[in-house]
Amino acid sequence: MAFEFKLPDIGEGIHEGEVVKWLVKEGDVVKEDQPMIEVMTDKATVEIPSPKAGTILKLMYKEGEIAKVGAVLVTIGTAGEAAPAKVAIIPAAQPAMAQAGTATITPTHTVNATVPTAAPGARVLATPATRKLARELAIDISLVAGTGPGGRVTDEDVRKFASSGAPAKAPTVPASMPVSPITAPKPAAAPMPSLLKTDDREERLPLRGIRKKMAERMHQSKSTTAHFTYVEEIDMTELVQLREQMKPLAEKKNIKLTYLPFIVKAVVAALKEFPMLNASLDDAKSEIVLKKYYNIGIAATTEDGLIVPVVKGADRKSLVEIAGEIERLAKTARDGKLSINEITGSTFTITSLGVLGGLFATPVINYPEVAILGVHEIKKRPVVQDNKIVVRDIMLLSLSFDHRIVDGFMGASFCKKIQSHLENPKLLFLELV
Repeated sequence: MAFEFKLPDIGEGIHEGEVVKWLVKEGDVVKEDQPMIEVMTDKATVEIPSPKAGTILKLMYKEGEIAKVGAVLVTIGTAGEAAPAKVAIIPAAQPAMAQAGTATITPTHTVNATVPTAAPGARVLATPATRKLARELAIDISLVAGTGPGGRVTDEDVRKFASSGAPAKAPTVPASMPVSPITAPKPAAAPMPSLLKTDDREERLPLRGIRKKMAERMHQSKSTTAHFTYVEEIDMTELVQLREQMKPLAEKKNIKLTYLPFIVKAVVAALKEFPMLNASLDDAKSEIVLKKYYNIGIAATTEDGLIVPVVKGADRKSLVEIAGEIERLAKTARDGKLSINEITGSTFTITSLGVLGGLFATPVINYPEVAILGVHEIKKRPVVQDNKIVVRDIMLLSLSFDHRIVDGFMGASFCKKIQSHLENPKLLFLELV
């Protein structure tokens, strides 16, 4: 008997996921725990394995479609077994079919609809990509017969409609006007072109997945916390030299040694001295939660948007181990393969744009944390030292704090502690030399 695999609960607060990529196709024989599908949630892209061995009978969603937690993703059975028929109910938000006098059809996954999904101009089921294709082909998507699940119009449906020579556009029939099977209404005057299609100079993209979550978190942070920013100048000359000395050690372990691991170590040392910075505020209970573990988030930019992989237990890792973990997490983030565990649980966040770091900025706190460190570009600058002008490697640090928890004196003192460790790195990293 066919087994229906449903989208599991893959993380706290996750209610739906976008089908990014199917790693199997109908008819494939799969093994238990074989990678089967990539699903993007609002936190990460998750690879879900097959729960059992068998043959893929039916893929219930196409790539790009959104599935709710608990919805059937795929049916798995034995070779030759038929997938159980599923009745897709047309949403209540699509009443235009009945109102326009067209008989409402409840399609199944094994029956292709052969009638338009709605009255011309009415809202139909289709992904943004399919709608864009219809606009490019000057096709009124409401005239296209949908063969996808629930009557959804697919890219193939649009292309077939265009190649059939059917009219690209048709007069809009008001939803309140019944269509007579005997006497067709007189064609209405053609509306203005601006009402027929969207402006080709604009493109609308769905806000979902990582970008949607980032937007929600940034809005929550700015509307909840009381941001203030503190900027300090750091003389990185000694650290630049130390890094050059340690690079061969890291290269022997196939690890690229950047400045970030040093900064992580300096931050952890400062957090231990100022525990209020390694905390969060429980607004519901009006409690400050002090964290006695040090999980450092490293903000990274990906094609899907900003994401924060987390170096867990940074206080227990060596400099080289931190470097290796940052490198691994960065690659996994670029590949879109980060797990929920790898992007949650941070206690403090560092954001760096490397050579694009600019002079300084006002980074947004990674809520519910109480502070964030912005790292900027290291530049050679003339400075006064012992009443002489010398050239030094200078970098600015920008720290944003939640003024509800961290006052100006504490924030400045915390920054000064980081500064002392970065300007005298040998004192901090003796165990690694």
